[in-house]
Amino acid sequence: MSSPAERYAAARRRAAQASMFPALDEFAQQLGFDLDDFQREACQALERGSGVLVCAPTGAGKTAVGEFAVHLALRTGADPGGATRKCFYTTPIKALSNQKYHDLVERYGSEQVGLLTGDNAINGDAPVVVMTTEVLRNMLYAGSSSLAGLAYVVMDEVHYLADRFRGGVWEEVIIHLPESVTLVSLSATVSNAEEFADWLVTVRGETEVVVSEHRPVPLWQHMLVNRRMFDLFHDADAARKHDVHPELLRYTREMMRRLELGDGRTHGPGWGRGGPRGPRWRGPLRADIVERLDREGLLPAILFIFSRAGCDAAVQQCLAAGLRLTGPEERAEIRRVVEARITSVPAEDLAVLGYWEWLDGLERGLAAHHAGMLPAFKEVVEELFVRGLVKAVFATETLALGINMPARCVVLERLVKFNGEAHVDLTPGEYTQLTGRAGRRGIDVEGHAVVVWSPEVDPRHVAGLASTRTYPLRSSFRPSYNMAVNLVGSVGAAPARELLESSFAQFQADRSVVGLARQVQRNVETIEAYGAETRCHLGDFDEYFGLRMAIADREQTLARQGQSQRRAATLSALERLRVGDVIRVPSGRRAGLAVVLDPGVGGFGEPRPLVLTQDRWAGRITPGDFTTPAEVLARIRVPKHFNHRSPAARRDLAAAVSGTGLDRHGGRRGRNRGGGGEDERLTQLRAELRRHSCHACPDREEHARWAERRRRLERDTAELRQRVAGRTGSLTRTFDRVCGILTARGYLTEAGEVTDAGRMLGRIWTEADLLVAECLRRGVWAGLSPAELAAAVSVVVYEARRDADERASVPRGPVSDAVGETLKIWAELEADEAERGLEATREPDLGFVWPVYRWARGEALAKVLASGHNLDGDMPAGDFVRWARQVVDLLGQVADSTGASVEVRGTARQAMATINRGVLAYHGAT
Repeated sequence: MSSPAERYAAARRRAAQASMFPALDEFAQQLGFDLDDFQREACQALERGSGVLVCAPTGAGKTAVGEFAVHLALRTGADPGGATRKCFYTTPIKALSNQKYHDLVERYGSEQVGLLTGDNAINGDAPVVVMTTEVLRNMLYAGSSSLAGLAYVVMDEVHYLADRFRGGVWEEVIIHLPESVTLVSLSATVSNAEEFADWLVTVRGETEVVVSEHRPVPLWQHMLVNRRMFDLFHDADAARKHDVHPELLRYTREMMRRLELGDGRTHGPGWGRGGPRGPRWRGPLRADIVERLDREGLLPAILFIFSRAGCDAAVQQCLAAGLRLTGPEERAEIRRVVEARITSVPAEDLAVLGYWEWLDGLERGLAAHHAGMLPAFKEVVEELFVRGLVKAVFATETLALGINMPARCVVLERLVKFNGEAHVDLTPGEYTQLTGRAGRRGIDVEGHAVVVWSPEVDPRHVAGLASTRTYPLRSSFRPSYNMAVNLVGSVGAAPARELLESSFAQFQADRSVVGLARQVQRNVETIEAYGAETRCHLGDFDEYFGLRMAIADREQTLARQGQSQRRAATLSALERLRVGDVIRVPSGRRAGLAVVLDPGVGGFGEPRPLVLTQDRWAGRITPGDFTTPAEVLARIRVPKHFNHRSPAARRDLAAAVSGTGLDRHGGRRGRNRGGGGEDERLTQLRAELRRHSCHACPDREEHARWAERRRRLERDTAELRQRVAGRTGSLTRTFDRVCGILTARGYLTEAGEVTDAGRMLGRIWTEADLLVAECLRRGVWAGLSPAELAAAVSVVVYEARRDADERASVPRGPVSDAVGETLKIWAELEADEAERGLEATREPDLGFVWPVYRWARGEALAKVLASGHNLDGDMPAGDFVRWARQVVDLLGQVADSTGASVEVRGTARQAMATINRGVLAYHGAT
């Protein structure tokens, strides 16, 4: 209990702060909770007029700082001229924009708040507008009138600038925002916050860094081993030292020992049926995990399963097990919410979408959440989970990307995920992002993260992930064609290069160059010192050492030539082998006599004959097993249908090999190394070496050792200098190459001016921007019907989740012609990019042509989803909606494009209307 004097002093401090920061005092009184120290520090910096970078864990309350920027913009009389200032609140994904829009409307009213995403445009002239980052980037390049009066920009989840596909957009916005705009950057905890802030200071001016490692709701880490739950750490001190709980280590080691011994008789449901190698570990059933969490009072929970099919299967497994987590009143409320939210989905499509199974899961408190689901279904799951009606959600990692769905507990079924190219381990940053969902502020006293154990999961590895709370922010910025014409058009070619040099990507590259340059300087000093040790009183030792190196290089060249000739002879000899030839394998584990069973020369690679050795081993040998060309020593008969897997057949044929009477190892034959005697150039060099004055120096070998050290260091220094040159100005070199292609194709003039075609390209916002522009200029999409145009443009936006072995089919006629012409243009563009050393434009993907074509023609959803070029069944409804919306977005750009004909622009508008029906007509923010 504090004394009256202490309470009086605290009141004086609060009054002083209120007088210094009146806007913050007003804002804090409206919140209904006390601001944390980091929130107050960041808000005070904002009120002083400084930009801020706030780095804090997920769920710590960073958005309060962004909302204070909204409060400052709306504050009456804040602008010197009396006008209300604007605040733009940007987010990385549409779903988060929709969520933030609803939050701000609830606080400030719909008249004050607007929304701009690819799907929605609501009250875009409001003083506060929530938008995706791409929308703001496009407004900046277009010089939109909406930017007038802009005072604050909040960039939520700014660590997205590390995203390799979209991250560059964040840097474009930060660089191009007017100097008068105050930037509020909200980020997850990153380990190089100071570096990022230093860059922000260089491009935005005064920026204060506020970093908080503190989680408002403590997070406890656990591992579930079969049916037993263990703490990962004994206490907080052990967590700091990465010391795993001893009991957990003992138990998992015992489990591993039993697995290795094949003793699975008494270990419950985690063990699969035994085979020749003993029992197989399956892990606890998902329904059992949820029941365990329910008994422990750890629901609501998010169970991360890095597979869409796995999420759906988990719900079905829980339903099959009879799991029910809700009461009658909750079930009635769930049904009411669902029926109110899915009114826009046509009744005939519900069965195709698995509506009844989905509703059954919801009413029992269970749901999946992944990108393959219909957006309307996903939003219902999010709403019901936040309200506590759905208790367990099986989700892919996409749920962790900003959506506000906190839980009491988070479960990770595996620590490996598919990143689109390969299965990779979770990084510490990803682990932190996923487990950060555990612990609801104001509801839970503590949050819990549970990792399910399996033989592949080492508790010490989990401890490392859990203890490494930060990860570095790395820029993914690179110049694109659209960016190049917009930069040149807005500021000119030379200033555009300077702007690129001010990017975070170049800032990081330049910082790394500083360290490399210092190393180069130290190496140069050391090289000079080595040079002093090589000086010889008899003559120029550098010249003498040069002769020694020339001799060594010549000897290596001759050795390589001889090796190459011997390898060619070996390959030639192996290619001539026939069935029944007896040869001698000169080296390797299979050295000795062998008979050829199959020459192995049918493929495109090197010959790999199938042989049977005297020791009855049958298998394929390679050219690497031969130091000399294979020589046929004898021939024996091999039975016509010889089975080399039969022990008896191998025994009989091996006896026939031994019966030839040939020596197993043979005699060593001398090799003809020189062919035509000593090499003339080598003889000349050796003579020069012997005649050199330094050859007689008694310290010759000591000088040579120092010269060799200097040579190696000079080689290393040259490599360092190349790395410095590669990083210095790397972005501007790429920019110059991009501009070279644009100039050659008529988008820029030789003088660096943007042409009409360039202005058209500057309004195309897609990954394949130049390919789209070329298609428009060459009239590839002219004369198509609305459905045909939708199908034709889909190939430049769609990208299959996994590579297919064969190219998808397309409708014959105009669509096939347009797609063929698009592929031809892409091939020309790719060749041009390869010649200039640029990253290639992605190849058009035909996998969405049939689905969007049929949908635009008005066909039923079931038929549309069945026509997708998917290797594992129908196209998921969520994928269809997402790609169809991207097609609509590109059609909208075509409809507004100055480079398209009036006919194509009109057809694009018709195509948009034909696509925006049924499940595509639903928009989350309305």
